[in-house]
Amino acid sequence: MRSVEEQLAFITDAAVTPEPVRIAIANALGLMCAEEVQANSPLPGFPQAAIDGYAIRAVDVGGEKALTGRKAGAPSDGEAVPAPEVERSLPVVGEVPAGSRTPLRLQPKQAVRVYTGAPLPTLADAVLPLEWSDRGRKRVTAHRPVRSGDFVRRVGDDIQPGDVAVSSGTILGPAQIGLLAAVGRNKVLAYPRPRVTIISYGKELVDIDREPGLGQVYDVNSYALAAAAREAGADVTRVGIAEGEPRRIRETLEAHIGRSEVMVISGAVGGAGSQQIREVLDELGDVDTNRVAMHPGSVQGFGLLGEERIPTFLLPSNPVSALVVFEVFIRPLIRLSLGKRNANRRVVRARALNHVESRPGRRGFIRARLMRDAETADYLVEGLGGAAGAPAHLLAGLSEANAIIRIPEDVTEIRPGDVVDVLFITQRS
Repeated sequence: MRSVEEQLAFITDAAVTPEPVRIAIANALGLMCAEEVQANSPLPGFPQAAIDGYAIRAVDVGGEKALTGRKAGAPSDGEAVPAPEVERSLPVVGEVPAGSRTPLRLQPKQAVRVYTGAPLPTLADAVLPLEWSDRGRKRVTAHRPVRSGDFVRRVGDDIQPGDVAVSSGTILGPAQIGLLAAVGRNKVLAYPRPRVTIISYGKELVDIDREPGLGQVYDVNSYALAAAAREAGADVTRVGIAEGEPRRIRETLEAHIGRSEVMVISGAVGGAGSQQIREVLDELGDVDTNRVAMHPGSVQGFGLLGEERIPTFLLPSNPVSALVVFEVFIRPLIRLSLGKRNANRRVVRARALNHVESRPGRRGFIRARLMRDAETADYLVEGLGGAAGAPAHLLAGLSEANAIIRIPEDVTEIRPGDVVDVLFITQRS
């Protein structure tokens, strides 16, 4: 029997990372950049107003008399900082909105109304914020001085030509996507989402658009596992139920091997019913069924299929066991393929509220409800499975869970008040 760590190491060694492709930046969120993106031009590309106000020469509003040691403006965030009071009146000779393409030249002792992002007129070296003026339309009176460069975004303040905008290996978040757009890139070389194929097997299964007869059940696993794979960040193909003669099953598998980085087949381990698909799998590659020192989901399979040596998982038919195996082994594999630095769920320490039992010699993964103490902010956890006599297979209990209690192999029971490790799965509203 393999330990959880041994099985996980065996699986991650066989991980297949998709080849990088050029992807539209609109579709690249969450992917890992596979190239070093350099800026070809400065950003901003022209001097522009960092705040709504008036473009002026600082010297015309007493800027030369501003106190040393304290800056009159904050061009980085556009927020005006109090400065010494001054009264200077200048004629307003024009207006420049953001996006204007008409060049304008400022003469000494003149002002031009400008808006955030507007190109600065020639000779203007500062922006007088609206709140530092009387907001005049024909003439404006400055109540405070500004210095040269105040509230101005200079050429290249953000990025200079040749600067690295996004580095290879960076996960593309909203800021990186925005930066790619800012340097004029509409596509980026990135590692795509791993393609995961989900298949269910079992003669007792029917799809949800049919009424199950005696001895039949709905195909739950292909839907649940497909949703779990999408939540992990994969590009998912849900095949549904593989059925028919062995030749037909083989054709189904072969059709998807070359289009997948991961294959997941539920219902292919345990019982005589799985023998048919196991024979087909043996013809296509090397897939080993074994026991892992965990519960639920101890009996599972893993191997490589086809010439491409695609990692393939064989999961139990029980939905709870299948989802737990997915959480422990398949989700980390997907996250690693996406380049995530931490492929595992967040783990918190929580105080148990009820009695939970675990099997000796196996690591327990018990569905649970995680909460916070309103007074102490301590984590509290209520086990939804693992209690004496409680069924471990019920999917409804898993749907109520937002966490999983992780119990070491040498611990057989958790008592109320014990502190345990909890995998934080999702925030429930």
